[in-house]
Amino acid sequence: MPQGFRAEILSVPHDPLHAGAEAVRHDADGLLVVENGIVAARGPYDALIERFPGLDVEDCRGRLMVPGFVDTHIHYPQTERIAAYGLQLLGWLDEHIFPAERAFADVAHARDVSDFFLGELLRHGTTSALVFATVHATSVDALFEAAVSRNMRIASGKVLMDLGPEGLRDTPETGRSETEALIARWHGKGRLTYAVTPRFALTSSDEQLAVAGDLLAAHPDTLLHTHMSENVDEIAAVLGRFPQASDYLDVYDRFGLVGRRSIFAHGIHLSDRECCRLHDSGAGIALCPTSNLFLGSGLFDLARLDAHGVKLGMGSDVGAGTSLSMLATMGEAYKVCQLRGHPLDPFRALHLATAGGAAMLGMGAQVGSLSEGQEADFLLLDHAATPLSARRCAGLPLADRLFAMQILGDDRFVARTYIAGALAHDRDAVKVRP
Repeated sequence: MPQGFRAEILSVPHDPLHAGAEAVRHDADGLLVVENGIVAARGPYDALIERFPGLDVEDCRGRLMVPGFVDTHIHYPQTERIAAYGLQLLGWLDEHIFPAERAFADVAHARDVSDFFLGELLRHGTTSALVFATVHATSVDALFEAAVSRNMRIASGKVLMDLGPEGLRDTPETGRSETEALIARWHGKGRLTYAVTPRFALTSSDEQLAVAGDLLAAHPDTLLHTHMSENVDEIAAVLGRFPQASDYLDVYDRFGLVGRRSIFAHGIHLSDRECCRLHDSGAGIALCPTSNLFLGSGLFDLARLDAHGVKLGMGSDVGAGTSLSMLATMGEAYKVCQLRGHPLDPFRALHLATAGGAAMLGMGAQVGSLSEGQEADFLLLDHAATPLSARRCAGLPLADRLFAMQILGDDRFVARTYIAGALAHDRDAVKVRP
């Protein structure tokens, strides 16, 4: 039977940078009708309820319903290394991250962290994500098993790194064979997508980067997920290893890794040529403000990326990122943009964390805007989650309330999370598990 949810409903299906006020869809007193996990109808409550006589309606007034957040770059094996002190990217990887990732050769450990990680995503309101695993195929199996059990829309893949440190090293041959087996086992199962995942240019040989290009070409509906242009020392090392390349992006381009299904995390220090190539190819950049600040990597230049029309999404990048909350990530993105002299509009921030990110991941038809026919992944946000936020938001118009939640927000502001119309997290009750 259909289920109705009455609430203030907000989504931003189109980028306000281009669509202006037309980008925002808002029902101050709205009704969302869900049938078989799909949005059957959405609109003003008074106008829509007559179409559904006898509809069972859950009254959620006082909450703001938004699409589930889409995290376009996050590392689940780094969950337990969040807030690791004192180093920039390359040293931080060596001291904190690579030792943690070696543990994922153990299946039980991978399953335990996967279970915790996805539960935390739901608690923070993230319903879809592009996730780094480790070099171990078992790390992908564990994550996808946990995602299927929760009916979550997750993209991930085995990390390719034949030049990685001891205990985190494959070969071009094993990288290819294990990736092919994982694609056959998981891609398209439930709501899963496979992502071909070279860690970054420095951790794969030329032969393995060519293998990644072959895999991407052989499986035209998979994604490409990697890092690019995050740290100045990293960039210098990449250009030192590939002296024939004109820039960092050109390294990937030479191996067939730049296209409409490619997502590059960070993109802080990009040239105009790289921005033009990203636009022309249809590749996207995952903006990761909390990790860029935490590791001292730099300030992404959103205005420059916008000027070139580059596809964008928002990424928490835990564990270098400092919060699983996409509300907190949007707040930090605003601060970075302020430092750059181009403040980020709260509706645009929400777009990048929902419909924009979903479109970049090739999931825009399924999730991100709570449109009719989409999967019913959504949140109920509580602007009065803390005494301070309740006092700040009292009587404010929508834009100001939304902005305040992005600056003050964290998991406490997510009252409920729904996956395909089913309750997956309730802040005020015992943890809900399918």
